[in-house]
Amino acid sequence: MYAIPENREAPVQEMFSSIARAYDLNNTLLSFGMHHLWKEAAVRHARVPAGGRAADLCAGTCDIAALLARRMGAAGHVDALDLNPAMLAVGESKLRRAGLAGRVSVTRGNMEDLPFPSDRYDAATVGFGIRNVVDRAKALSEMRRILKTGGRAVCLEFSRPVNPLWRRAYAFYNFRLLPWVGTRVARDRTRVYEYLPASIAAFPDQETLKGVMESVGFKQVTYHNLCGGVVALHVGVK
Repeated sequence: MYAIPENREAPVQEMFSSIARAYDLNNTLLSFGMHHLWKEAAVRHARVPAGGRAADLCAGTCDIAALLARRMGAAGHVDALDLNPAMLAVGESKLRRAGLAGRVSVTRGNMEDLPFPSDRYDAATVGFGIRNVVDRAKALSEMRRILKTGGRAVCLEFSRPVNPLWRRAYAFYNFRLLPWVGTRVARDRTRVYEYLPASIAAFPDQETLKGVMESVGFKQVTYHNLCGGVVALHVGVK
């Protein structure tokens, strides 16, 4: 199994830079298109108001940021943040093509030290990025800091399938098929599609992540299993 580096920020960013142009295509192929439905569910649970303000963290190629912007309408605004400039460049291009560039501001930055003021946002989302963060408790605490009182944090991430048989099938897919398909589509040799299943396997399960969110001060923390727990959607309120 791929060994995740203890100091993983630089190598992980290098890997994601190498696949940025193929990232959206691979997401669609490897999730059988389901990632679009999962992201739409995350935005529904964010409950952003018309004309509101949201932050999308670890925004990648800005899929969730675009969905948030559409949901809030022309008077709303999204601040999208990611550490990887190559991924953000792809996201900015998508936003321009969709006519959303004026409604989404793109910022390069680290979720563990957000460059945003406190008590500003109606909702904050992170989709498939929290497992790549080194200090997750600190990142979630930052997420809570920037929310208004009553604001909602939504964390969408791969998790643990509930059924043991489904869990074994998912492990086979993750460690055998995903690296094979992902590497060939992206034509990548940085081992990113070995890192991804390893990072999923090392990530806390649903109850553990719920506990981390509660430990940094979120209230009414709940989670919803999608696709039998392959993906979990955690929601917390400030």
